Amino acid sequence: MHRSFTRHALAAAALLLAGTAAQGAMQLERLDRGAVAVRGPAGVLVSWRALATDPAGLAFDVYRDGRKLNAEPIAQATNYLDSAKGTGTYEVREHRPGGPASRALAFDGFLTVPLQRPPGGTTADGKPYTYTANDASVGDLDGDGTYEIVLKWEPTAAQDNCCAGHTGAVLLDAYKLDGTRLWRIDLGRNIRAGAHYTQFQVADYDGDGKAELIVKTADGTRDGGGTAIGDASANWVTDGGEIEQGDRTGARRTPEGKLMAGLAGRILRGPEYLSVFDGASGRVLDTIRYPSPRGASGDNPTQDELKARWGDGYANRSDRFLAGTAWLDGRLPSAIFARGYYARTTVAAIDYRNGKLARRWYFDSEAPGVPPGYSGQGNHQLSVADVDGDGRHEILYGAMALDDDGKPLWTTGMGHGDTLHVGDFDPRRPGLEKFGVHENMTMSANTGAAMVDARSGEVLWRTAADKDTGRGVAGDIDPRHPGAEAWASNSPNLYDARGNVIAATRPRQVNFMAWWDGDLLRELVDGTAIYKWDWQKGESALLLDAAGTASNNGTKATPALQADLFGDWREEIVWRTADSSALRIYSTAIPTRHRFITLMHDPQYRAAVAWQNTAYNQPPWPSFPIGE
Repeated sequence: MHRSFTRHALAAAALLLAGTAAQGAMQLERLDRGAVAVRGPAGVLVSWRALATDPAGLAFDVYRDGRKLNAEPIAQATNYLDSAKGTGTYEVREHRPGGPASRALAFDGFLTVPLQRPPGGTTADGKPYTYTANDASVGDLDGDGTYEIVLKWEPTAAQDNCCAGHTGAVLLDAYKLDGTRLWRIDLGRNIRAGAHYTQFQVADYDGDGKAELIVKTADGTRDGGGTAIGDASANWVTDGGEIEQGDRTGARRTPEGKLMAGLAGRILRGPEYLSVFDGASGRVLDTIRYPSPRGASGDNPTQDELKARWGDGYANRSDRFLAGTAWLDGRLPSAIFARGYYARTTVAAIDYRNGKLARRWYFDSEAPGVPPGYSGQGNHQLSVADVDGDGRHEILYGAMALDDDGKPLWTTGMGHGDTLHVGDFDPRRPGLEKFGVHENMTMSANTGAAMVDARSGEVLWRTAADKDTGRGVAGDIDPRHPGAEAWASNSPNLYDARGNVIAATRPRQVNFMAWWDGDLLRELVDGTAIYKWDWQKGESALLLDAAGTASNNGTKATPALQADLFGDWREEIVWRTADSSALRIYSTAIPTRHRFITLMHDPQYRAAVAWQNTAYNQPPWPSFPIGE
């Protein structure tokens, strides 16, 4: 069946290039060949990108120190295993007259990207903190066809929205793959640090061939050149105070049982901005008011106004931000910046064209004319996909979806959840599916996990639960059953794409997935390791232990980034070193006979890489099925 999936992939890429006469084609990144030579136990795997712009049937030749290694042109794959154990200079050449040559970047198992770890500091209430490398994104910041990395530095004094406490400043760095730092942006004291506050988006929003950064800013944010945004001296951080007794919904307790929900360190008032930065220099290009305001009447609502609008008066709900990137016009990407998901939900689409940020559309679940059932449906992340086949992306916001024009598309009414996946999980039925979990048993009618038609919101099947289901995954891990398998933390069972129980034992890993080895099944990524599901034994086998690295975001145990960054279509995984002195980009040394256009030329996958850093990170999925 894998050959039909490959044809599906090629057809999807052709469709992306062709677009429609009315909408034009989606503009894809102008990437180089991305050739790498990864030394592994069996030799050196040389791999490279197949691009959506390549002519049909393009073949390649591989050279080591100027000598061609392959006897026949390589046309059925985009990798070549050289069994030589020594070192050499590798080059990939297009097999056509005058075809360009690409020198391969060589490394042993992983590429090390040195980082410039910022010095720590002391919070406003006197608590010391240091910095750890956190989530990352990529974009071609300088237009040379190679990705650069944008990295978020998280202070150890970061706080969850539910909890009071002062934090350190959040910093954003840009690095070339050799560790050269391009710039550092300091978001300043008026942006609180924590998983739900800073969702940064990197893409080529204006179509000039170079990526920009768009992120929420505030008074005192300083760009890559040191220029301040807004009032550099303003301080909108609350010094202290307690919330009202009746306003403690969702407050955490310490091990001693004390409520942690107070006002110290929270930011309830003051202007909020959205800024776009030049990718090469980090300099601010334009700033507008944040498009989803906290108050109905302005930047300075009272606590009573906050509570009436969002459900609490201490910014637990109003400061739950999500962000993404979506091709809404069928040609160039737009930035998605949202606020709220437990109750009121607001989502804005922002274009960056001709040097200016401008709002494309705005959705408010409580606005007049919006059907009931769209509040309280958001997740700790979102997804972006063309669910109706019109060449434009829709926004899947947990248990609801918005059309490319921001109008309500569907809602299941099953409420908030912690994870969701969108892909062609059941190739036997048309269109895409969304698999996700739920935590509000009243809203979900005791549904723990559900597979939903991504176009209509029809619930295809569900599993029962009596409490919050924290994690769930869907992906092809068993070749005996068509499409993806699915499992979640509320059940020991493994399900097929139609919801049938196919095994009483599921993988213990319920986190990320990656294409890593040579087949078309997806592997399991959890913490700092990669596993292969042994469907015959019903257990996970270790493929890679990234010793010396660390995962991010506490119990979420996610990598800094997972994406098809270079080489062939298999994915790279980026972890930070345990001391945050460097990033390590792991790339497979296992050959494969399968050939796909780089996943980064599939707009759904590319959008997923952009939104991957949002809140509770999720792995990227393409718009077409890959599987056995």
